[in-house]
Amino acid sequence: MTASTTTEPQAPAPRQRRLRTEIPGPVSRELQERRGNAVAAGVSSVLPVYVTSASGGLLTDADGNVLIDFGSGIAVTNVGHSAPAVVDRVRKQACWFTHTCFMVTPYEGYVEVCEALAELTPGDHAKKSVLFNSGAEAVENAVKIARVATGRQAVVVFDHAYHGRTNLTMGMTAKSVPYKHGFGPFAPEVYRVPGSYPFRDGLDGPEAAALAIDRIEKQIGGDQVAAVVLEPIQGEGGFIEPARGFLPAIAAWCRDNGVVFVADEVQTGFCRTGSWFASSDEDVVPDLIATAKGIAGGLPLSAVTGRAELLDAVPPGGLGGTYGGNPIACAAALGSIETMKAENLAASAKRIEDAVLPRLRALAAETGVIGDVRGRGAMLAAEFVRPGTTEPDAALTKRVAAACHRAGVVVLTCGTYGNVVRLLPPLSLADDLLDEGLSVLEHAVRTEARA
Repeated sequence: MTASTTTEPQAPAPRQRRLRTEIPGPVSRELQERRGNAVAAGVSSVLPVYVTSASGGLLTDADGNVLIDFGSGIAVTNVGHSAPAVVDRVRKQACWFTHTCFMVTPYEGYVEVCEALAELTPGDHAKKSVLFNSGAEAVENAVKIARVATGRQAVVVFDHAYHGRTNLTMGMTAKSVPYKHGFGPFAPEVYRVPGSYPFRDGLDGPEAAALAIDRIEKQIGGDQVAAVVLEPIQGEGGFIEPARGFLPAIAAWCRDNGVVFVADEVQTGFCRTGSWFASSDEDVVPDLIATAKGIAGGLPLSAVTGRAELLDAVPPGGLGGTYGGNPIACAAALGSIETMKAENLAASAKRIEDAVLPRLRALAAETGVIGDVRGRGAMLAAEFVRPGTTEPDAALTKRVAAACHRAGVVVLTCGTYGNVVRLLPPLSLADDLLDEGLSVLEHAVRTEARA
C-alpha cells in the first residue's frame, strides 16, 4: 500500500499582523479553561493564545489573530515556521518509517546529521556526535563523556547559567525559582564560579576569567575538574554576552589543565548569533558542543559533538536513548541545515542585529529605563532598570512584555532578576515584520515607562 499524495487545500499564509479580538480571545480563553482541568499547573505559558497555524515569522491563533513572533519557540524555529525544506523532508520520512530506534536497527538520517555536525562545528579535528532529544540531555551527556574521558568528577559552571531541568542540569543551573526550588537534592560535584557580566561586574574579559580561574584553582583544584560547561552567550540568565577575551582565556586554561571545555550552544547555535556557532566569534574551539533548539526546525533533537577521542572514550552501550536521533527529527534537521545554507541565515541574523540594536540603544537613551542593550545576531536583549541606577526593574519588564502581547507581538523575558526582554525572531523574518514588531516594542516601553 502506498501513501496517499492527496493534500488538503490550504488557506493562503498570512503576511501581516492582524488582531480580530482582544488577546487572548474568547476561543483561547475557552481552551485555557479546558487546560486548567487537564494540564499540570507546573507547566506555564508566556502567552495563553492557542496557535492553530504558523508560517515564517507569524503565528495564527484559534481566534484568527495573527501575531508577530519574536520568540521562535525559544530560539527553535530559526528557519521560520513551517520552512518548506523541513516540511517536505518530514512528510517524506513519515511516509517511509517513523521509528526503529537507532540502537536497534540504524538508518542513514542519523549518520547524515552527525556528518553535517562534524562539518559545521568549529575546529578541523576529527569529530563524532551522538544524538538525543533535548538540550538538557545533550548537556548531561556531555558531562558523562567528560567524566569518563578524564577519570575526574568535578564540573564547573558559572553564575547566571541555565543548562536544563534534569536533576544534573538543575544542579548546574544558577537560578532557583522556578527551575530548582523544591526539587533537590541535586547531583554532587557541581561547582559554581563567577562569570563575565560586563554591565554589572565592570571587568574586562581577561579580568573576569582570572577571577573565575582563581576560584577554580583554590576551591576545587584544576586536576579534579572533568569539565567546564559554559554558554558562549548566557540564555535564560539574561542574554549576557561575556566581555571579549573571557571565553578564550577559560578555554586556554582548560587546555592547559586537561579539562574538557564544553560549549552549551543549545540556544546560541545554528546561525542564531550571526555565525553557525557563537564560540566562533572569538575563534574558540570547544572540545564538546551541546546543541538542540535550532537544529531541527521545531522537532525534538539534540546532539553532543566533539573530539572523536572523547566521544569514543565511552564504551558501546554507554550512550543513547530510545528516541535519540528519531528519523523524523533527523529529516527535519537536514531540512533545517539545508535552509540555513541556502538562505545564508547567518547573514540574516546579522541583518536583524543591524536593524535592532540602534533602535534599542536610541530607546534606552530616550527613556532612561534600559540600562543595557546587548547581544549578537538575532539573540538580542534590553535590561530594564530604575532610571539612574542599575537596580533591576522586573515590574516594568513584565508590563512591557504584556503590552507587546496585547498588541500582537510575542516577546519573551528572562534574566536572574527577571528584568530582561529578549528578542529571538526567526532568522528569516521579513524586514517589514521586524520593523513593525520593533515599533510595537518601542511604543510599549515609552508608554509603560511613563505609567
